[in-house]
Amino acid sequence: MSDIISFPGLGLEFNINRVAFSFGSVDIYWYAVIIATGFLLALAFVFKNCKRFGVDSDRAIDVIFFAMILGIIGARAYYVAFQWDMYKDNLAEILNIRGGGLGFYGGIIGGVIGLIIGTKLRGQKILPFLDLAGAAVLIGQGIGRWGNFVNSEAFGCNTTLPWGMTSPKIVSYIERHSAEAMGAVMDPSVPVHPTFLYESLWCAIGLLVFCYVMKRRKFDGQMFLFYIGWNGFGRMLIEGLRTDSLMIGPFRVSQMLGAAMFVFAVVAFIVLNKKLSSENRPEWLGIWGETEQGRLMGEQKWDYKKGCEKGAVCEKTAEEEDENGNDN
Repeated sequence: MSDIISFPGLGLEFNINRVAFSFGSVDIYWYAVIIATGFLLALAFVFKNCKRFGVDSDRAIDVIFFAMILGIIGARAYYVAFQWDMYKDNLAEILNIRGGGLGFYGGIIGGVIGLIIGTKLRGQKILPFLDLAGAAVLIGQGIGRWGNFVNSEAFGCNTTLPWGMTSPKIVSYIERHSAEAMGAVMDPSVPVHPTFLYESLWCAIGLLVFCYVMKRRKFDGQMFLFYIGWNGFGRMLIEGLRTDSLMIGPFRVSQMLGAAMFVFAVVAFIVLNKKLSSENRPEWLGIWGETEQGRLMGEQKWDYKKGCEKGAVCEKTAEEEDENGNDN
């Protein structure tokens, strides 16, 4: 399960073994290790910034669980939907996630649905959580793409640029697939674009911009809009180089969705920014973490049953005590 990945123009060559280590007869792949690393670092970022966004870190664990489960389901469902011919005669294979096949945008859709459900059940605000999710996905996405490097997958069309890459697996893939399937006429003897690297670097730059803007944001949801726009614009460009895109006729699904996300984010930001500066500013268009209740939730000092600060005498409770006193 090894492959030799080389960058001829740079004089670099890597002998990659897909198996990181084994437990008895069970192999643990580098892809899984890299994905897990990205997930843990994303979690670390979320928990570090819960207080800033007015999110209860203890309850955040439950919300993340919902988002993770529905994200995986959504990613698999998305991929299967666009590759139905591969599964229609063997439905049991749909459950074989180890065999590969997760759609990025399906994961985003499923994850957002999970966040909506989780925040509703755990008494958290959805917009601050979506903001945190934007950074978390940038981290996980940027690191996770290196799993594609290990697997010699998610590469682009031919290039003569010095950082072009190749490997026996890449050559075999090009030889086995038609130009129509890959969306380009390919020469197996010529290196290809390392699109995994492009997307990873795009995410890294996006995270730096995210952290800068995060401290200066004007309303909840702004950072999630930034993620949607940043990711959409990047994938709109990078996906055009890919040779393994999910297709609808001659069109690349991810490229079209990326463009739609970018346009939506720009339009939404302009509209919300105008509402922010208008006299009829909506109550929800603010920063939850700067409100008293948001601050208390972020500091885990909010009593969810009583609806007030822990240890404080709530107005409702005081009224109930007065009523009980009069009855006695």
